[in-house]
Amino acid sequence: MKNRRKIASVAAIVLFVMLLAVVFSLSTVFERSVVAQNTSKAVTPSPTPEFDQEAALAKLRERIKGKEKLPAEEVFKNIKNFKGVPAGRLLAIMRFGYARSLGVDCTHCHVPGKWASEEKKTKQIARDMHKMAGAINGELLKNMESLGGRQAIVNCTTCHRGEVKPATNLPRPKPNSE
Repeated sequence: MKNRRKIASVAAIVLFVMLLAVVFSLSTVFERSVVAQNTSKAVTPSPTPEFDQEAALAKLRERIKGKEKLPAEEVFKNIKNFKGVPAGRLLAIMRFGYARSLGVDCTHCHVPGKWASEEKKTKQIARDMHKMAGAINGELLKNMESLGGRQAIVNCTTCHRGEVKPATNLPRPKPNSE
């Protein structure tokens, strides 16, 4: 009975991931094409062209000065997925873990100056994707005996590779020039 439930849970998660892949591959909402192996592209132009990410982050760092080690939810409003993470570390997670991994800036999910706002649906999508990666890491990869105890993980970069739209295919191999 326990194994059946475990298999059913794994199957449900796999189906969910496959459904997400299909939805993203068919979606016309995403403008950029996927180049799965190229992560050196420039950041997607900001939806708010006058937005300066580095200046905004510097302002936030100044605002939380002396509170960097406090839990994020004590320093920032509307923290849902990163409770317990130090506030200073949260800014780095947002900058590198999200913005860089998706090739965007803060304005992809946030309204500048109104960081707690729920105005943009991409904020909830990011939260949901964070939970999905947590489920894959915590339930699926952790239980793969064939990994031999290695600590395999997935994160935003695993699929997005610097693009808003997750990579759902690989580029065709170049013909061998030999």
